[in-house]
Amino acid sequence: MKSAPFARFALALVAGIIGYHYCPNAHYFAIITGVVGIGCFVGGWWQQAHHQTPGFRSLGMWFGLVTLAMLMGWLTTRYHTPRTHPDNIVHLTDSLRAYVGVIDGLPEERAKTYRVELEISKASTDRAGWHPLSGRVIVYLDKTGQKKPRYGEVWIVSGEPRPIDPPLNPAEFDYKQYLGNKGIYHQQYLRPYQRQEIGYAPRNQIIRFATSMNAFADSVFTRQVGSKAESGIVNAMLLGVRDDVDPELYKAYSAAGAVHVLSVSGLHVGILFNVMVLMLGLFRKGKKTRKEKLIIGIAQLVVLWFYALVTGLSPAVLRSAGMFSVLILGSATNREANILNTLGVSSFFILLFDPYALFSAGFQLSYVAVAGIGLWHKSVYELIEVKNKFLDHVWEITAVALVAQLATFPLGVYYFHQFPTYFLLANPVVMDMVAGLLPLAMFSLAVCWVPFLRDLTGFLLQKMTWLLNQSVSQTSQLPGGLWERLWLSAFEMLILYGVILAAMYAWRARQASYGWLATGLALLLMGMLLSDELARRNQQRLAVHFLPHKTAVSLTSGGQSILLTDLDVANDPRSFDFYLKNTFGLWGIGDLTVGNTKQDSLQTVPGYRQTDAYALWVWQGKTVLLINKLRGQTRWQLPAVVDYAIIRRNAMQQWSDLDRRVVARHIIFDDSNKTPLTDRLLLEARQRGIRCYSVRQQGAYIDEL
Repeated sequence: MKSAPFARFALALVAGIIGYHYCPNAHYFAIITGVVGIGCFVGGWWQQAHHQTPGFRSLGMWFGLVTLAMLMGWLTTRYHTPRTHPDNIVHLTDSLRAYVGVIDGLPEERAKTYRVELEISKASTDRAGWHPLSGRVIVYLDKTGQKKPRYGEVWIVSGEPRPIDPPLNPAEFDYKQYLGNKGIYHQQYLRPYQRQEIGYAPRNQIIRFATSMNAFADSVFTRQVGSKAESGIVNAMLLGVRDDVDPELYKAYSAAGAVHVLSVSGLHVGILFNVMVLMLGLFRKGKKTRKEKLIIGIAQLVVLWFYALVTGLSPAVLRSAGMFSVLILGSATNREANILNTLGVSSFFILLFDPYALFSAGFQLSYVAVAGIGLWHKSVYELIEVKNKFLDHVWEITAVALVAQLATFPLGVYYFHQFPTYFLLANPVVMDMVAGLLPLAMFSLAVCWVPFLRDLTGFLLQKMTWLLNQSVSQTSQLPGGLWERLWLSAFEMLILYGVILAAMYAWRARQASYGWLATGLALLLMGMLLSDELARRNQQRLAVHFLPHKTAVSLTSGGQSILLTDLDVANDPRSFDFYLKNTFGLWGIGDLTVGNTKQDSLQTVPGYRQTDAYALWVWQGKTVLLINKLRGQTRWQLPAVVDYAIIRRNAMQQWSDLDRRVVARHIIFDDSNKTPLTDRLLLEARQRGIRCYSVRQQGAYIDEL
């Protein structure tokens, strides 16, 4: 850390951000930290000023600065947390009739809706009428007969947004926390008649210009490339617009370990940076004067930030552009580059502007990857000496991919629960093609008004993207290309990083003690993973999952599970992946059988019987009854007590409907019932002393057998 002093301040800032995240009410701790920091800094400064030794540095002064950076992180995070503001929508106790908001972000196009972020300025409530109100709301607008909204449109919206639901299934993606980190706590689904455009008032003219540039570039690439499959990839890769990416092609990129190129990030900025270094270096070889370095640095900054504008000032690109801007400024002013110090400077100022970026997977992966490449790439690359220039280039890119994958492997498994086994095969080709595509696309955008050049660059873009898609698709089809259902807890991820860091330091420093540390941590991790695997092999479990407006019941034994649902998993894999996939991954399910309640798909399963009115399932000595219909001409009844009665599809209107029909030890309402009906029945159940359960109100029902 001696050669990277700013890394200390960045780490202290991170500690303050984490401290506020977990202890937002620790005001006395913040005050004490501030007093201690100021005291140490003043005392250290006085000691340094009165010390006669040349070059003396006070430990107290450094400790004070680090402590104050930690306090700065705590205070900055509090300031950037909208719920701490008294006029935020989370504090509203009155019924909301309508509100006025401006679109504050790039609208996204979904299959049936537009996803829009609205910044609220005022609202109308029952008691207070119109008054100022702050907050952000995610709005889903029905696409039927509607044009795509624009950044800066001002809407008046009727109705009341509802708080975003927390995850209701085990290991489900925490969408509430994800949006909460962006200061968004509410969402609303709108019909066209629920909103009216009343003006155009962009909150930020720079972002307005950037979104216009992004939309213009989107239209240019779509028109010039022509083919939808290729234009969708170009727009995703260069602009961050993934509306037109084919789902199967996206899966192929994921399986090949190349999905990172479909999200504008530090990779794209880094490629553009290296291309500029190469091109500008051709103008004048040899040692450059200070003035020439300054001119080259300014040119690099202009191109870099122009690309950031074209992407719509994407947060990921802003972070990366900031990091590379520090490198450019350091080079232009003859400052020696230190990767840790550069990362410290860029992350410090980025987190001051947006402290919640720390909890973004993209932020973590970008900085860990760049740090790994900066620290380890040279050592790995020098392991093999290749004299052939082409093979040496291939090995250099392979070494970059290897180091980046090693550095991000624990985070990748923790967040995405999969690992692409052929990443070393795909990445050299992908990286080289993206390195050609990016400058070609920027040139194509610059000459889009010149007929001949426009057609030529569009043709080249289409063919290069087609080749890229083919190479990725062929790699993804190789057997065993993607390891799935990998699972690490946060603590296990940290231990794995400890293994990697200790092993790399032992290798580079040739110190056996770090090798023994890596071995001990590896044995600890192996023991924890074996313990998890043994627990999964002995598991017996019934679960009624939360699935919006659907039924989902699973019976699990060891590594096998049977899922009964009315979700069409083949045609709606997105819902399964979002709500249920992580649950079965957490449980280590390798054999999942999916049966549809609308078909006779489970009639061959022993102990299962299905009629129009109900389905009865006898499993592991337990009886599970799915009730579809209680009212009608046929008044069926079961002579024996069942263990679990699952009410679905609004089958029960009154508690009396169960009289002399069904007796159950556990009564569960799934989310295929209407929410108001379920709420009323639950209220009546509490009044009557009846024990029952609702997956909408209480989350998935899990019973360990």
